[in-house]
Amino acid sequence: MLTKQVIRDGLSYILRGGLRIKNGHLPIEQHDIPHDFIGVCVASNANPATDDYIVQQLQALGIKRVRLDMTYGDLTRDNTRFLRRLIAEKLAITLHLLQPFDAAKNMHLKTEQAIWRQFLSEVLDVFGSQIQAIEIGNTINRKRWAGYTLDGFLHAWAIAHTEIKVHGVTLIGPNIQDFEPFYNISLLKTFRNLHQLPDIHSDNLFSERTTEPERFDHRIFKYQWARIFKYNLIKKARLLQKIGRDFGIKDSVSSAAFWAIYRIQRLLPDGLQKQADYAARYFLLLAASGSLTHVNWGALICQREGLITDALTEADYPDLERVAYYKNTDGALENYQHHPSFSAVKTVANLIQGTRYIAPITTANGLEIHHFAQNGLHIHAAWTINGKTALLSDIYSTETLQTAKVLHRDGDTFTQHPNLITESPIYLIWNNGAPTIVNAQLAKDVAIHAHVADLQYFAFKDVDWQGLVLAKNTADAQLLMHKLHPINLIAPNKDSALRHARNAIWAVPDPRNISATHEAAKELTIKQPVKMYPHKAFLDRFKPSKAKRSWNGAMELMRRGIATAHPVAYFEKIGDTTLKQNFYLCEFVQADANIGQIFAAYAKGEFDFLGLKPESVYTQLAIYCHAMHNRGIHFRDLSGGNILVNIDHNKQLSFSLIDTARIHSYNHGIAVNLRIADLTRACHKLHWAGRIRFMQIYLGLSGMQFTWQHRLQFQLYDFKVSLKRTIGRKGIKRLMKRIKGNT
Repeated sequence: MLTKQVIRDGLSYILRGGLRIKNGHLPIEQHDIPHDFIGVCVASNANPATDDYIVQQLQALGIKRVRLDMTYGDLTRDNTRFLRRLIAEKLAITLHLLQPFDAAKNMHLKTEQAIWRQFLSEVLDVFGSQIQAIEIGNTINRKRWAGYTLDGFLHAWAIAHTEIKVHGVTLIGPNIQDFEPFYNISLLKTFRNLHQLPDIHSDNLFSERTTEPERFDHRIFKYQWARIFKYNLIKKARLLQKIGRDFGIKDSVSSAAFWAIYRIQRLLPDGLQKQADYAARYFLLLAASGSLTHVNWGALICQREGLITDALTEADYPDLERVAYYKNTDGALENYQHHPSFSAVKTVANLIQGTRYIAPITTANGLEIHHFAQNGLHIHAAWTINGKTALLSDIYSTETLQTAKVLHRDGDTFTQHPNLITESPIYLIWNNGAPTIVNAQLAKDVAIHAHVADLQYFAFKDVDWQGLVLAKNTADAQLLMHKLHPINLIAPNKDSALRHARNAIWAVPDPRNISATHEAAKELTIKQPVKMYPHKAFLDRFKPSKAKRSWNGAMELMRRGIATAHPVAYFEKIGDTTLKQNFYLCEFVQADANIGQIFAAYAKGEFDFLGLKPESVYTQLAIYCHAMHNRGIHFRDLSGGNILVNIDHNKQLSFSLIDTARIHSYNHGIAVNLRIADLTRACHKLHWAGRIRFMQIYLGLSGMQFTWQHRLQFQLYDFKVSLKRTIGRKGIKRLMKRIKGNT
C-alpha cells in the first residue's frame, strides 16, 4: 500500500521540515500524566466466568481503560455479553470496529459498503452512548493482515466517519502499524482534504524489533546512522503527536503494542523477564514523552505476548496477528497464569498514572532516570539498557539513599537496598522533598546479567581496590570479599598453577562451602595477568582491566543463555599502571574434555574418542556455535581449548566457554566473516575432511554452502599460526632454546 501518492505526500511533508523537532529524542518536561494513561486490549470467550476473571485482573492491574475488537456478527455473540460487563464496570472503553478480511478486500463493492454501514449503525445504536470512543482502521499498512487497498480503506473510513459523527461519538484512527510516518502523513492529509479527520490520531507504536524500547532505531537509517538521527521511542511518540497536530488533531494514542516472548528469545533467553522489563520501560518512556494521551498493551491474555498466559503453545497462535484482530481468549480458564509483565505493568500503573512528570535526570545514554511527583512524593524510575549498570552510591549520597524507599520492578519493597541499577527498573521514592543527585552516570565499562536466578550483585570498594561480587546474599558476599580480598590473592609458581604464561590461572577452595546451606562450587578459579608485552601494555592502557573484560565477556554470554564458567567476582586496583593488579574469579568447571582434544584425536585417525562419533560432535557443536553467533557473540578466541565439553549417558554434549576477555557482543546476529573467524580457531586441530563436514553442517543451518572463500579463511589462519610458530615470538623462543642446547 506504499503508493506513489503516499510517497509524494510523505516526502513533501518531510522536505518542508515536518519531521524536525529540536531534541526530539528527549522527554518534554513538566507535564501531567492522565489518570487512565495505561490501557490494555481485552477479549473474552464463550465462558462467562472468563468475563469475571478479566474484570478482576483489570482491577488488580489498576487499569481503567480497555480496547475491545468487534466485527460482523458480534452483536449476537459472546462479545456483546462481555462488552455489557465492561460497561457495567464503568471502564473507559474504545471499541475497535473492523471488517472480516474478505469484506475489507472488497470494499470497492457497493454491497460490501452497505453491509459495513449497516454494521456500524447497529453497533452505534446499541452502544454509542455507553462507550468512550470508536476506533476505525486495522493495521492498514499491513495488507496481509487488514486486506484493504488504499481506495478500499478510504471508502470504509468515509462511511464510518459519517455514521460515527451522526451518533456524536469520538472517532480514533487510522491505526497505522509501527512507526511508518509516510502513512500517517498521507492519510491525515487525505482526511483533512475530505473533511473527515478523526478526533484522535492513532498508531500502534511498537519498539519490539529494536529489541529495547530506548534504542535508536537502526531500521530507519541503519546502525551507523542510528545515533545521529536518534529515532528512539520518545522521538517517535513526539513526531506522531506533531504529525497529528500539523493536520489539526490535538491528541494521539498508541492503540496496541507488545513484546512477543518468542522474538525476545531469539537473542536473550530470559524472555519472560525481559518482556516485563521492556513493558515497564515502554510505559515509563511514553509517559515521560508527554506526547500521547493513552497507551495500550496488546492482548491481555495470550501465551506469546500477553500479560497473562493462556498456557497454550506457539502452534495454537491464530493465523491472524492479534494486533490486527484480538478475536477471543484461548485455553482453559484454570490454566491462566500471570506473566512477570503483569506485575511490572501493575507497578507502573499504580505509581505514575496521575502524577506530574518533572524531568529526566538522565536519558538516551544507556542510563535512564526519570522524575515523577505527586502529593509531595518524589519518584525516580531508574534503569539501564543493554547489560549496562550503574552504582546507586555513585548517583545518590548516602543520606539520600537512606531516606529512600526502593521498590522492585514488580512492586515489592527491597528489604535491603540494591547496590546497582540494572536493566530491570527500580523505583526510588522520597516523601521529604526532591532528592539530590551527585553524579548520574553509568559504571564505566561494566556489563551484568540482570536476571541471574537467586543471586545479587554487590559493589566492592575500599581505599585501594574496587570491583563487583555476585553472591546469594550479603553474608556470602562479605565472606567472599574477606577471604578472597585481592591482598590475599597471590599467584602460585608455574608448577602449582593451572596455567602460567601471560596469565596465571589457579584454583582455590570456595570459602562459601563452610556454610551448610549454600550449594557453592568446590573450587573457584582465579585469573591474574602476570606478563605484559610492551605493545600490549601500551594498547591495554586504553581498555578496561583484563579482569573486568573477562567478567564482561562472561556476563554477555550469560545474558544470551550461553554456558560459561559462572562468574563470582572481579577486583582491580584503583589507579594501577602495571595493568597486572586485577583478578577475575569464577567457578571451576569440571569437563570430560575440550574440543581441541576431541578434534586432535580425530585428526590422528580416531573415530570413537570417549565414545563420540565425529558426525555427532560436528552436529552438536555446529548447533551450539550457530546459536551463539545468532545471539550476537563474536568470541574472538574460540580455540579448541576454550570450548569445554561434558558428555551425558546418551552421548549428548553440553558445552561451556572459558577465557572470555576478548569477546565482542552485538544486539543482532554477527556477520558471516566474523563467524568464520571464530570457527577457523575452533577447527584448527581438525583435519580438512572434518572441517569441511563441520562447516557444511554449520552453514547449512543458515541455508548456506561452504565455498572456496570460506576455505581460504581457514588456509589463511593455518598460515598465520604456522608463521607464529616459526618466526613469531614463540618460534624465536624455541629456536633460541635449541641454539642454547646445541652450545
